[in-house]
Amino acid sequence: MPSDGYMRYQLAGMNEGDGAMAYTDELEPLLAFERELRRKIALRIAEEAGEQPGGAPSEHQIAVADEAIANWIEAGEEDQDMRAFRPIGPLQQLLADHALICERILDIRDRRLS
Repeated sequence: MPSDGYMRYQLAGMNEGDGAMAYTDELEPLLAFERELRRKIALRIAEEAGEQPGGAPSEHQIAVADEAIANWIEAGEEDQDMRAFRPIGPLQQLLADHALICERILDIRDRRLS
């Protein structure tokens, strides 16, 4: 993860003698990871429902994933305590990971607004 700050620069497309640096926002990889987790949640729910998961989730599967994400958030921290002495399934782990990455994204956005 990049350190705190609004942006980071990384070397990209370096050719001989070319010292150009590409601008990269620190949110870009986090947003990409959030989308990937959302896709994985959709496919996991489809798999648990007995559907044959394809390479990319359908719009319906994404909508079901969005509903599961919203329900996970609404359930509250008490039901999602990762330190609890009960096993957590693959879907719950994906939902917990998604919640954490969304918190990080919101923290960065809030920091930018202050």
